[in-house]
This record gives sequence, C-alpha cells and structure tokens, in this order.
Amino acid sequence: MNQDLCRLTAAEAVQKLKAGTVRPSEMVEAAYARIAATDRHLNALPTLCRERALAHARRIEDENRRKVARPRGWLGGLPVSIKDLTAVEGVRTTFGSPIYADHVPAHSDILVETLEANGAIVIGKSNTPEFGAGASTFNEVFGKTHNPWNVAKSCAGSSGGAAVSVAAGQVWLAHGSDLGGSLRTPASFCGIVGLRPSPGRVPRGPVPLPFSSLLVNGPMARNVADVALFLDAMTADHPRDPLALPPPTTSFAQSVREARPPKRIAYSPNLGQFPVEKEVAAICAKAARRFADMGVIIEEAEPDLHDAVEIFQVLRAAKFAAERAELLRQHRDKLKPEVIWNIEKGLRLDGEAIGRAEIARGALYDRVCRFFERYDLLVCPTAIVPPFDVDVRYVEEVEGVRFDNYVAWIGITFALTLTACPVLSVPAGFTASGLPVGLQIMAPPRADAAALAAAALFEQASGLAKRLPLDPLSPSGAPLQLD
Repeated sequence: MNQDLCRLTAAEAVQKLKAGTVRPSEMVEAAYARIAATDRHLNALPTLCRERALAHARRIEDENRRKVARPRGWLGGLPVSIKDLTAVEGVRTTFGSPIYADHVPAHSDILVETLEANGAIVIGKSNTPEFGAGASTFNEVFGKTHNPWNVAKSCAGSSGGAAVSVAAGQVWLAHGSDLGGSLRTPASFCGIVGLRPSPGRVPRGPVPLPFSSLLVNGPMARNVADVALFLDAMTADHPRDPLALPPPTTSFAQSVREARPPKRIAYSPNLGQFPVEKEVAAICAKAARRFADMGVIIEEAEPDLHDAVEIFQVLRAAKFAAERAELLRQHRDKLKPEVIWNIEKGLRLDGEAIGRAEIARGALYDRVCRFFERYDLLVCPTAIVPPFDVDVRYVEEVEGVRFDNYVAWIGITFALTLTACPVLSVPAGFTASGLPVGLQIMAPPRADAAALAAAALFEQASGLAKRLPLDPLSPSGAPLQLD
C-alpha cells in the first residue's frame, strides 16, 4: 500500500485525502517508509520530524471528523519537504553550515505557516549546500546528496535534496528556493519540474533583506499540474512580506487545466552568450520544436542580456556581504571557501558599484519587457551540462570556456533571475547515458499562470513525467537494493 500511495501524483493524492479514502497519517507513514527504503542511497532528507508530522496528521483527521471548513489551496494532509534554509518550528534547521549544526528555531517561516495552514504536513528538511551557496548539494553537516538517476552523479543545487526527494518518491511535493537557479538546475538534473515564481508570489519571512527580489521560494513536483497545485497552497497576501502579491482570481491549478498554446515564442540555444554542451543543446533544440507541433510560431531570439553576468555577480556579492559578513568575522574557520570568496567580494564593493548594478538591472528589466511585446514566452536550456560527478564541487569548463568562480557556470539561469519574471524548468529529454536534461520556460512579469500552462502543454506532448517516481539507480543503470 505504501508503494501504491507513493506512486500517486500529488493531485491524485489530494483528491483521495479530500474524499476520505486515505488518511493523512497513512500518507505520512507511506512517505517515511519510502524514505527508509531509499535515502541511504540518496541522502536527500537528513532531518526528519516524524512525531511532529504524525501529530499534525491527527489534528487534520480530527478536523475532518468535525467538518472544519477549508481554505483555497487545501492539500488535505499531504506530506512535503522543506529546504534546510527555511525555519520550521521545533525542527533542526542547519542552513547546511557547521555554525548552525544544532540550531532549532522557535518559530516557523511565514512560508511554512502558510503551507501548514493549507493542509501540508512537513515531514523533514531537505539537504542543501552551506547557506545555499553553490549549485551542487554537499555540506560539512550532512555530506553529499546523490542523483537518483545515477547515484554517482550530482543532483545540482542548492535545492538538491528537495529535487531528489520528489524524483525518488519520498514526497509528492517539495519546497525549494532560487537565487541564481537553485530551483531550476536541480529540477533539470533530477528530471522534475521546478518553478521560480514571480517575486512576492510566495510570502516569506522574516528575512534580513525583505525588499530584495533576487531570492524567491517556489514549488517542485513530478509534473506541472502538481507544481500548480503546490503554488496555490503557497500563495498569500501576507502583511509581513512587503513584496507579497494577492492570490490570482483563477487558481494556478485551473490555469493548467485550461491551458491553451501561446501564439509566438522565442527559443534561444544559449541566451546569446553561454556555452552549452553539444548533447544538451541538441536535446533542448529538439524539445523546443514540440511547440511548433502545437501550431506555435517559434523564432530564434533572446532579450538583450549582455551585462547580466556583471550585474548578478555584484548584486549577489552585496547580498552575501550584507547577510554573512558577521559570520565571516566570527566563524571564518567554519565557512567553506566559496562562501568566504562571495562575502569578501561583496565587502570589496563600494556604493557606486552597487548603484551601477541596480541601475543596469533596471535597464535590463525594461529591455525584457519590450521583448515580451513581441513574444509570449522565452524558451532555453536550463543547465549547460548534464549531471556531473557527485564529487565535483562545481563546473570549471564547458566547450572550451573556463569559469573563474563557483557560480559562473549557472549563468543561463541567473541571467533570468534578474528579469523578475516567472521561469520554470520542465524535463526536456535524456542524454544517451540516461541523464535528465531540462528546458527553461520564462513568461512576462507576473504571468506565472502562462508559464505553467505552456509547460503543461509541453509536458503532455513529451510524456516524460510518467517516468517518476524513480527507484535509485547505480552507475550501470541497475536499480539499487532498497531496504
């Protein structure tokens, strides 16, 4: 029975929970059974909170007996994972750092409060690199997280544990966050769907920089409809988040069900500036042509993002310095080299440099808005390489182009971060060795529903979502022995 429940889509599971044909406590037990069977191969969910989850399940079951009215976005008692950068009351939250190895928050983040009020049950924390810094998931507290498609490969990062927990059927839905591609790159590497929503779409807090739009929280799932369902459960117009947006009149789940093809989209093989491994480029180009089969006009084009790398590196470094400078002064010996580099880069910036980057970002945003006057969507690869060796800290060279820092290789995602537009990654295909490749779909500002709708139509045409959940595979492609 546990296996059968774990193979349901989130939408199917919620339907059964609402109908009363399965209880929240049964879903919780199914999730923990799957984690016990798979996670020794994966290390996706190193922190679990079984008693807390079962207590929440029993509360929901009691409310069901009393026929308590439910809000929009109600998940009915569906288990979810929360990334280990986000506070959950009473649950160890380490940020992937030895500095916080024993940290237990007294209060949950607004995001978690919103989800739990909407019927999500938190069953554990997903692994992440230290402070989310880096696009490969490893840290000194919990170690490495492995890709279920090949456990010798990286799952990317920083929402790596989240992506793996979904792909391997440990949970139906996973929370992730995205600064430079931290939702989208793991989604690509693990063959799932991950949405970086519009800033403010998902309330958060308290955070040190509440007015910054670079970092957002978002949903991850095995298919687009489940991502839309999860986004409905995440949205709220919360007064403690100054960027929070009100939920749309039409739910995201309904927008997916009523999806219609766009009229004209732009496909860019590299956003005009980034190297892309040849096999990845071929898979994404072939995938993009599926839109032509729907009658969509496709043109090769991209907005002018010529200064995106410089803008992002400055604003990212300034954010690291603002949030982590004191940690550098007090705990330098406990920080990984990449975090130290990023904080020190930020400390070397002056006000003029940061101001120039902000002004340049404003001009970039205006160019993107004008670009969307002609095109309904922008489509491009999510990652410039397929999953690499799990022991590699970051990609240093692609197609003869060398990168001089740990974040440079994800430029194809962080360039789109700067636009403040909703953008998701949807599975596009597989390499000859069986590793997933993702496609980014970006919509105009605040048009999250349009991005989801287009992704749903693409997913229906590709049929790739049917391959999940996945039993972890060895480097030879053989299923590993489950407990």
